[in-house]
Amino acid sequence: MPQRYGAIAQAGHWLTLLLIVGAFALGWIMGDMKMSPTRLKLFSYHKWIGVTVFGIAVLRILWRQWAKAPPLPPAMPAWERIGAHLSHWGLYALLLAIPLSGWLMSSAKGFQTVYLGQFPIPDLIGRDRELGKLLEEVHELLTTILLFVVGLHAAAALKHHYHDKDDVLTRMLPRWRNNGAAR
Repeated sequence: MPQRYGAIAQAGHWLTLLLIVGAFALGWIMGDMKMSPTRLKLFSYHKWIGVTVFGIAVLRILWRQWAKAPPLPPAMPAWERIGAHLSHWGLYALLLAIPLSGWLMSSAKGFQTVYLGQFPIPDLIGRDRELGKLLEEVHELLTTILLFVVGLHAAAALKHHYHDKDDVLTRMLPRWRNNGAAR
């Protein structure tokens, strides 16, 4: 079993983080904007990122079934092992549920998603204003939960690196090489 995550898993992890930060920033900015062409454009970008995150999450889950995660440190207590597994699968669930809730919300509000401005994605449900408002609240709640779990995930990685002094954090970082020697 590998002792580090491979390049594909690392790329998926860090790309997902960048996309989440971008989607959250756009959501935050456009939430306070008055309706305008700029706001509509930001909504489109936000939705495109969400569709991309959903697709990458599906690929990451499939990849993880094939390329298993490296083992956790042997000294890690059972409660931390359980927490690590629950938080990872919770993150995957949120990476699927949040874009799905956004897609449902857009459908209910009558705004079809057209990925990258070229590829129409069919609405999942019919137009329903009240359901759209409810789904907006669900979308925002799930995003808040995601931010909390990502923060917990990052704090745990830093705790392992600086307090436990194990390789939990570094196994998700790329190895930089100089003339074949690892730094």
